[in-house]
Amino acid sequence: MSVDPKCNMSISRIDVIWIAFCGLVSSAVIVISASRLSATFDEPLYLQLGLTHWRTGSTHGLMRVGTMPLPVDANTLPVFVWERLRGQPFDAAADIGRILPVARLGTLLFWWPILILGWKLAHNISGPWAGRLAVGVLCCEPNLLAHAGLATTDIALVACLMVFCWLFQRGRPGTWWPRVGLPALGYAVALLAKASALAFVPLIALVLESSRLWQSLPDGRLLDRLRGTAAAIITRRNFFDSVVGSFIALVGVYIYCGSDWQAEPGFVDWANRLPEGLVGGAMRWFSQNLCIFNNAGVAFARQIKHNMQGHGVFLLGETAPRSFWYYFPVALSIKTPLPLLFAPMVLAIFRRRALGNVWLLVTAALLLFSLNCRVQIGVRLVMPIIVFGVIGLAAAWAKAHEITSSLRQRRLWIAGAAAGFGWLLFGAVQSGPDRLRYANEAWGGPDRIYQLLSDSNCDWGQGLHDLAIWQDRNNHKEICIWYFGGDPRVNRQPFVQMPLHQYPAATLSDLENRLQGRPLAVSKTLLYGGYKATPQQKEMVKWFRQMQPMAETGTFLIYDLTDRRIAAVSQD
Repeated sequence: MSVDPKCNMSISRIDVIWIAFCGLVSSAVIVISASRLSATFDEPLYLQLGLTHWRTGSTHGLMRVGTMPLPVDANTLPVFVWERLRGQPFDAAADIGRILPVARLGTLLFWWPILILGWKLAHNISGPWAGRLAVGVLCCEPNLLAHAGLATTDIALVACLMVFCWLFQRGRPGTWWPRVGLPALGYAVALLAKASALAFVPLIALVLESSRLWQSLPDGRLLDRLRGTAAAIITRRNFFDSVVGSFIALVGVYIYCGSDWQAEPGFVDWANRLPEGLVGGAMRWFSQNLCIFNNAGVAFARQIKHNMQGHGVFLLGETAPRSFWYYFPVALSIKTPLPLLFAPMVLAIFRRRALGNVWLLVTAALLLFSLNCRVQIGVRLVMPIIVFGVIGLAAAWAKAHEITSSLRQRRLWIAGAAAGFGWLLFGAVQSGPDRLRYANEAWGGPDRIYQLLSDSNCDWGQGLHDLAIWQDRNNHKEICIWYFGGDPRVNRQPFVQMPLHQYPAATLSDLENRLQGRPLAVSKTLLYGGYKATPQQKEMVKWFRQMQPMAETGTFLIYDLTDRRIAAVSQD
């Protein structure tokens, strides 16, 4: 896990050209692909709340849904500037077709730092070819490309975590400002990107510091080095550095998020339910006069509560009301390209020593932590695992080539890197433009993923454009739709929205009468997902799973209820 002191961290002309080429090509692919996708579940709400923040200065709506403001502000700033120049505010719902493509461009502000810092972090471990390989792989990874084209928060979190890692590594050891001050600012930026940084940053910092201290100890018995590392971590200075750095970060976050200086309604309601008496009266007065809300603490509390409660989840055809402990390892095995899954196996067999780098250790720690994450609605929630895994594998592969003495074997390592990169590039091109549906070949690819995973892994509401194209090609004046998503265009022609889970209990004949001969498109997440909350919805899911669809798009199964052919599938 050592850092090569001979690594020259000055960037060469070749590296500049390579990073610029990868960044420009991947950015073009991201923008073109995003233009083919309708809004995902979260984007319409983020547009509305982000514009409200710019117009009024209030983060009330964002805090209530547990969303930190930095990525949303970055996405909606160009839209806000546009509306100021034209002198008329946008309606986030009515104008979504115009403003969403502009808002999505804001995510590129976080995409480029991922590529640049990916080069830097890998280069620092194993030299220039590690950095170049890391950049190439990052810009071809389908999951990253998919989310880099959306006005959401997951890519922003990855970029901000990488900024923190860079600042933290540079400042250890050092004087107070690089050791505590700058990493604290990096922590604040990561928290402003996503509340999950509350857990990610301390865990990553612990791994980075443990690795640095381990390297500083002389070689000796494993147990002695473990004890020495633990003793070096648990010191008074480290304790105070952690407390002060966390305090600075939280102060920065609270200042950025601001407050409406109002009482908290939930706190007031709770206090009003207390019995009469000294305590009840004091709490009622306190709740009504503690006018410091909304603030960042509301968002943190919302996300912590959400993770503790869990979420309906779908995995490999099975559903659970809260979580599967093994969800993220299995989901990552489906969503991660096969070259990235095979690379650590090859290294473990032939050059195990090359695997000893800090970024693979960070990846392993985050993967282990994911077993405790109960909100399981997509691998996007653990995207740092993919990014740090790519950086660590690029450094390990370059190290394996470096420590190989045989010229023939060195050529094999080069050929393996080229073959893996080509395979990855082919998969990224083939899976476009809707890379949210990406699944590797071992699991059947994108066409089968809805039977394995749901929500943002597959159908996140992004398929209205494809459905409209199908409707037009098949000469249907209207198409009814049972939709999972947030795009307000579902309420416009040619769509007729039918939220069947909200309708009273009905038979298939009742549903056929309601459709009036029109086809019905059902979101795959509603048929194969963890959202079957009501008995009526469960019954309808059972109906449709037994029926043969007349057609299929990426995120919809389309039914003709006048022709109820029963599919040869097992009944759930």
